[in-house]
Amino acid sequence: MKKLFKVALVAVGLLFAGSFANAQTKIGHINFNQLIDMMPETKTVTASIQAYQKTFIDQLTTMNNEYQTKGQDYQSKRASMTDAVRTAKENELTDIQKRMNDYQNNAQQQVDAKRQELGKPLIDKATQAVQAVAKEKGYAYVLDSSQITLLVSPDADDLMAAVKLKLGLK
Repeated sequence: MKKLFKVALVAVGLLFAGSFANAQTKIGHINFNQLIDMMPETKTVTASIQAYQKTFIDQLTTMNNEYQTKGQDYQSKRASMTDAVRTAKENELTDIQKRMNDYQNNAQQQVDAKRQELGKPLIDKATQAVQAVAKEKGYAYVLDSSQITLLVSPDADDLMAAVKLKLGLK
């Protein structure tokens, strides 16, 4: 009786081991950055970000012109200035330079925030399409080939064509 129980236990164990070995996980890949670049909304988002960025660039250019003008004025009149006036002008130039640096840092943060705000719906749309195609085709994992180098990958596992079709892209 004990022998029969052991044989049955081993048989059940082999049966489960065999079924686990047959269960293969499908892994697909897609160049996500390339997909985003193909979407028509990308041009609109890029144009909006560039226009937003230009407002900061124009203001920085104005500030830089003021700095250059005052710097040249300081250099030309420096020899005839009293110590008090020279120190005041140097402090003014330092203050302008600090304001320019602060403005540039703040502008970069605002542009980055705007880029994320405008890009999020686009990324979400592409992600949903990839997820839908992966589910339809039975892929458990999809790798972003723009972030990693795939040394070996079958063409059949490239989901770009199917996702483009899902998004209505050519």
